Amino acid sequence: MIAPACKHDQTKRHGRDRNGNQRFRCILCGKTWTEKKPQGPLGPMRIPVEKAKLALQLLLEGNSIRSTERITHIHRDTICRLIVRFGEACRDFLDERMQGLTLTHLQFDEQWTFVAKKQARLTITERENRGDIGDIYLWTCVDRKTKLMPSFMLGKRSANNARRFMVDVAGRLTFPSAHDSDAHAYQQGGYTPVIQISTDGFKGYPEAVDLAFGPYVKYGTIIKDYRNASIIYTPSEMVGTQRKGYRGISKRQEWTICTSHVERLNGTQRLFLKRLNRLTLCFSKKLRNLEAAFAMFAAYYNFCWRTRKPGNSGGKRPTAAMMAKLTDHLWGFDELFDAVLVR
Repeated sequence: MIAPACKHDQTKRHGRDRNGNQRFRCILCGKTWTEKKPQGPLGPMRIPVEKAKLALQLLLEGNSIRSTERITHIHRDTICRLIVRFGEACRDFLDERMQGLTLTHLQFDEQWTFVAKKQARLTITERENRGDIGDIYLWTCVDRKTKLMPSFMLGKRSANNARRFMVDVAGRLTFPSAHDSDAHAYQQGGYTPVIQISTDGFKGYPEAVDLAFGPYVKYGTIIKDYRNASIIYTPSEMVGTQRKGYRGISKRQEWTICTSHVERLNGTQRLFLKRLNRLTLCFSKKLRNLEAAFAMFAAYYNFCWRTRKPGNSGGKRPTAAMMAKLTDHLWGFDELFDAVLVR
């Protein structure tokens, strides 16, 4: 309740404002004030919670904003505000939960998309001064064993962003104490790798991995060679790979360098986020909306989505969060919604 501007205690009701909040008026001095209703999990948004959940679930299942508008009868501008509110809350939730992780093999990749308009449409001034429109890359990583996506980042494909992303991922892992690598108790000192990392051939990765992980990593790159890669709308045929171990990976261990799992995750992202779909009219007009939409997907993928087991059994694994010991049970969307917004 907004405190009255006077100190008197003789008041009366004075109608309501345009949002339905009760107004009061002092009988003695005529001062007026408003008694605001308590806000729910959606804050100032006045749409019913169940209707908002339905809209978010439709968006997470690959529906476009206008398709969701037609099904739920929620205006598209309201849907965009709902994405931003829930997505930014998901980002805070993931930053809080994705800490102290113990993973085995992280695979990194960058996925192309664009915001507002494609890079070729930018003016010279926009190319110099705007980093939030044009070609944008979605930096993701996934653990080979648990299928957990511990972090993500959106930005240009640059060495600086590679360093920022690697440092962010390294800050979420558990590293041994410095004493563990010292020579003591008549034992020779040394560094024990805490994780293996596989990337593509982007030249900014080796320096970024060295900066973020130092000697506590096994790192290698893989470059895949394709035939007919320049033919539009035609699936390319992979004809070979070039693997190279940079740190801690011997010639015999180069076969472990792999990015197939994160590339498969790219397909899942393009399938379940309509704004990432190829050959459609869907795209993001603001970088903030794209970040919020993907944070929403990342939280849903880690805690609710079950990947399939290899083979033809059709069986499903536990969720990535369950396999990474972040939770002990399968989450539904209602539980995720409450954990993100009702805190």
